[in-house]
Amino acid sequence: MPKPSKRLEQLSAAIFSQMAERKREVAKTRKVYDLSIGSPDQQPDQRLLDELAAAIQQPGAFGYALSQGTASFRAEVAEWYRYRFGVELNPDGEVHSLMGSQDGLAHFALAWTDPGDLVLVPDPGYPIYAGSVHLAGATPYFMPLKAENGFLPDLSAIPEEVANQAKFMILNYPNNPVSAVATVAFFDEVVAFAKRHEIIVVHDLAYSEMAFDGYKPPSFLQAAGAKDVGIEFNSFSKSFNMAGCRIAYVVGNEAIIQPLAVVKSNVDYGVFLPVQQMAIEAMKQDRLSEGQNSVGALYQERRDVLLHELEKAGWIIEPPKATMFVWAPVPKGWTSDAFAFALLEETGVVVIPGSAFGEQGEGYVRIALVQSPEVLREAAASIAQSGIIQRKQGK
Repeated sequence: MPKPSKRLEQLSAAIFSQMAERKREVAKTRKVYDLSIGSPDQQPDQRLLDELAAAIQQPGAFGYALSQGTASFRAEVAEWYRYRFGVELNPDGEVHSLMGSQDGLAHFALAWTDPGDLVLVPDPGYPIYAGSVHLAGATPYFMPLKAENGFLPDLSAIPEEVANQAKFMILNYPNNPVSAVATVAFFDEVVAFAKRHEIIVVHDLAYSEMAFDGYKPPSFLQAAGAKDVGIEFNSFSKSFNMAGCRIAYVVGNEAIIQPLAVVKSNVDYGVFLPVQQMAIEAMKQDRLSEGQNSVGALYQERRDVLLHELEKAGWIIEPPKATMFVWAPVPKGWTSDAFAFALLEETGVVVIPGSAFGEQGEGYVRIALVQSPEVLREAAASIAQSGIIQRKQGK
């Protein structure tokens, strides 16, 4: 048989597959607590389910949908952005629907790069960021996200020749996997940097509503001049428990969105019309509730329970302000991979080693808050009983 594309060699699926395979083996002999993948475990609000059920019954519901999204969907996205961030958007050109934000991120590099082009990519980062660049034949230049910088890229450390060559920069705040957040002041710096070097800014805001302790994550587009240089992806997966629906959108600079729209018009026919109607209802209900979306409170409780119980086990972790993840330093003497596999074998708790997200992720594991408080307590108790936090690798 012919060999598959060499592009696949650059994609980082190996560790996820290895963890899944080992999890299946461990589950044969003990209880497993799966805190690995960031898949919401809750149902959408009943009103959204009712809207979906009603929309499916409408004539024409099963016809092809245009890739850009219906006019009513795009208008509601613009209205929600005005309500949530104070950002003005033109629904005709500055809003485009997506089959999940990963879909848009995966195709963006195809629309904007040629082989040999440079793209500024966060490290650690969600795998599709670097993956999309490799699939397009371009070259990622990794921006280290370090604890001493609040897990923000140090723009001044990017070599001038690299910045001048780069086509675009990918950012993600609140961040997956490190759960860090950014301010509008930081985004102001990014806008200035992008204008100075003529770089497009691509911001992933998938966790905009999954925030804690009264914190409200800002949009990149709130920064002065942001729409001149950038776009932003947002999703219904995490904010409204609609992960399987595969619906999201990109907003911002029309000229930056248009090439992506061209790619998508050649590879899909748009999001299922009843799902678009469900998403419209989600945004409407959110606006009417005046910020009473319960998703943040749900994951805040889980965060608090898990970190409190792990502290009793001797594992001290900085509480995140947002996302559905905890970015936890591994105990001294362990590598990320070794600790994650030992944790699974000895406690049944499944986490993802930080090294799966890039070189700078070494020394951490990502824990997903995708189980109930009761299950999280059990998982933490299993960790405490094992004594693994107090041991060094191989002892």
